[in-house]
Amino acid sequence: MNIETREMRGQNLSDGIGIFPPKASVRRTFERAATTYDSAAKAQRWICARLISGLPPMLVSAVILDAGCGTGFGMEILERRFPAARTIALDFSPAMLSRIKKLEFGVAGDVEKLPLRNEVVGLYWSNLTMQWCDIFALCREARRVLWQGGMLAFSSLAPGTFRELEESFSRVDNYRHVLPLRPLETVRQALEVAGFQDIRLHIEPCIAHYRDLQSLMKAIKAIGANQIGPARRPGLMGRDAWQKLEEAYERRRTPRGLPLTYQVVLGYAQK
Repeated sequence: MNIETREMRGQNLSDGIGIFPPKASVRRTFERAATTYDSAAKAQRWICARLISGLPPMLVSAVILDAGCGTGFGMEILERRFPAARTIALDFSPAMLSRIKKLEFGVAGDVEKLPLRNEVVGLYWSNLTMQWCDIFALCREARRVLWQGGMLAFSSLAPGTFRELEESFSRVDNYRHVLPLRPLETVRQALEVAGFQDIRLHIEPCIAHYRDLQSLMKAIKAIGANQIGPARRPGLMGRDAWQKLEEAYERRRTPRGLPLTYQVVLGYAQK
């Protein structure tokens, strides 16, 4: 897989959102993906690096919460930036937590109802978790556990993510095939309602490339991003439907392969 990016600041996104998958289903999906996530999460690693590059240069934090830490590769980047900090790794998938090689404090918990006391962390860090959650609950809990002057740094996904896949599937059937995502305005509103200040949000597209449709679909499944909630296609695709999908997607082929776009939201705010 190859990745290319281009920055898009201040882009307005359309309103509207569909129905999200049940939390229990999302948890099961990430439990199953724990052993394959690291090998397929190249775009996720790039997003993590972009997120940390946007932190203020002089920021110092003694305690960090990695909310939705997954297999812990974000913690490796955080440790290099904040070598003296203590990091709490939190994920709702115990299988993901079990994959972390250097685990100081591990908590299996829900970002919408954190099992932490008030004002215990200086940096709330979350890489690609918000899109699965009730963002008003997540932002409220994030502000609660941050001490005064603490910082929230997160990445999420905006509408337009996996648009090539969605548009190609539209030539096959009328079912939903990608996760419904919130517009940037809703993310800002959730932060403001929670009481955050100095909010910075922007979008950077990240385009991954795959040699064929089969490897693209396997990569999506390997990172647990195949949960899309109700209105999905029941059962497996037949041979004819798969062939139509391949033909539709092949029209998008570039010299680097079949493209798959992530519309990445990078966000920062202070308590």
